[in-house]
Amino acid sequence: MSKTVLIIGASRGIGFEFAKQYTANHWQVFASARDEAALARLQALGCHTFMLDVTDSVSVSNLGKKLSDQKIDVAIVNAGVAGARTAAMQAPSQEEFDGVMRTNVWGPMQVIAQLPALLNKGSKLAVISSRMGSIGSRTSSAWWLYRASKAALNSVLKDASLELSGTSTCVALHPGWVRTEMGGSNADLSVQESVSNMRHTLLSLTPGQNGSYLNYDGEEIPW
Repeated sequence: MSKTVLIIGASRGIGFEFAKQYTANHWQVFASARDEAALARLQALGCHTFMLDVTDSVSVSNLGKKLSDQKIDVAIVNAGVAGARTAAMQAPSQEEFDGVMRTNVWGPMQVIAQLPALLNKGSKLAVISSRMGSIGSRTSSAWWLYRASKAALNSVLKDASLELSGTSTCVALHPGWVRTEMGGSNADLSVQESVSNMRHTLLSLTPGQNGSYLNYDGEEIPW
C-alpha cells in the first residue's frame, strides 16, 4: 500500500517540487493551492488536490472534512510569504506585519490544529521554516519581520511536537537558500536538490528527533 503525503502550499517552488518528487516515487499526494491554475498543474502530476488558503479560517476548518477518510504518513506545511526586506529599526506597517504573521504563523497554527485526527501513528510532520528564524545563530538583522515570523513558527512547531509526541515526529526544516521565486536566481541550491535532501531527512527521522530544528540535510540548527 502506498504512503500518503499532505502538502499545504504546493502551487509553486518548494511545495510544487515536493508534490512532483513524491508522485514520481509513487506516493499518494494530497496537495493544496489557492487558485485553479495551480490545482490544474498539480492534478497533471497525479495529485489529489483541494483549494485552501491558510489565512482563511473557514477554508482551513474544512481540511479535516476533505481528508476524513485518509491517514497521513507525512504532512508538510509549506505555505509562507517573505514580506518586505527591511532591517531592524525599520518598523513594518501594520498591514505588512499582519500579512506576514497571518500567513507564516496563524495559518500554520490553524492547519496543525486540524491534523491530529489525520496523522498515522509513526508519521512525520514538518513545517518549512528558515535558518533566518534562528536566534542562536543570528548575525544579521535583514528581513527582521520574516525572521520574527519564522522564529514564531518554530515555537508553534515545538509546542505541536509536545502534543503529538508518540504519534508523530515533528520538525522545523530549513530548505536552504533555494533558487525559487522567493529565493532568487543567485541562491545556492536548486529546488530539486533542496527537496530531495529534505525528503531524505524526513525519511530518516527517528522519534528521538521529535521537536528538532534541522537544516535540509539533517544538520541541527540552534534555536
